[in-house]
Amino acid sequence: MKGLKLNKNVKDNLITYGIVIIAYVIMQIMINTGHISSLLQGLLVPLCVYVILAVSLNLTVGILGELSLGHAGFMCVGAFAGAFFSRYMEDVIEVSLLRFVIAIIIGAISAGIVGFLIGMPVLRLRGDYLAIVTLAFGEIIKNIINVLYVGKDSSGIHFSMKDSMSLGLTEDGDVIINGAQGITGTPKDATFTIGIVLIIITLVVVLNLIHSRDGRAIMSIRDNLIAAESIGINITKYKLMAFSISAALAGMAGVLYSHNLSSLMATPKNFGYNMSIMILVFVVLGGIGNIRGSIISAVILTLLPELLRGLSNYRMLIYSVILIVMMLFNWSPKLINLRKKYSLRRLFKKTGEVR
Repeated sequence: MKGLKLNKNVKDNLITYGIVIIAYVIMQIMINTGHISSLLQGLLVPLCVYVILAVSLNLTVGILGELSLGHAGFMCVGAFAGAFFSRYMEDVIEVSLLRFVIAIIIGAISAGIVGFLIGMPVLRLRGDYLAIVTLAFGEIIKNIINVLYVGKDSSGIHFSMKDSMSLGLTEDGDVIINGAQGITGTPKDATFTIGIVLIIITLVVVLNLIHSRDGRAIMSIRDNLIAAESIGINITKYKLMAFSISAALAGMAGVLYSHNLSSLMATPKNFGYNMSIMILVFVVLGGIGNIRGSIISAVILTLLPELLRGLSNYRMLIYSVILIVMMLFNWSPKLINLRKKYSLRRLFKKTGEVR
């Protein structure tokens, strides 16, 4: 029985990886044959970013069972840490792929550390209190970077929280982080292929964690905190583990996001609570705890506004109706029973019984 369960988990994981790889192959064929518009082509990297964010947040909301509204803050930490490294080392590390990989690692580690530090006091709370506090921490992170000025010159790195003039840079100096104006001139190293690789990495980390002993401990905390504690599970350890990994993956997505903006500015206002709410919408609509659902909902809800752009005034109305339909489809008890009744697996099973 245990072997059958293990095989089912492996099979489900392979299906999830297969969906991502097949989607990548199809998109590459469409790009090479010119069957995709430049507008949609420009959305491919943001799609990867949102998929990573949705899957990583589902680790906290769906697997750990804690409502976090500060995910954009961790994305912000990763984006600025990675972009700062790329700008600072642009003339030192000339191989763009190597520089970008290091930037991703730095962004993920930075966000993971911040997630760990925030998680220690925050994860003592539950429910609405946790949501409010994580939202506040996300805004604090954004506002700290909003007043942060960092520059470099021949004498080293200079910091200030007043203005760029107070950095005291020499003539050869360069302002890297310019407060509310963010970072400009970040190398555009992000590509669709790298985005897909990062999605696969995210899925490997999250799915392997879910099906591991640690993952079962995390889910037991979600299902019954008191029972989990009574059998000796270290609540603090596993909560921090899930929260920190989720934050690190969000930081990785932030690096991908900041290196896709080219001449546009990566500003702190891009990482406000609206971003956190949007990521949470991806998770809820895809199904809390459903990793594959998070991927599908992130793709659909990112593409829909652009695909409906030609409908002008009716665009947001149709988008809202689709949101409601998706919510009912995923959460209405009657529709859930109907889906189970007419699922392909059950129909195939009935066919086999008739034979």
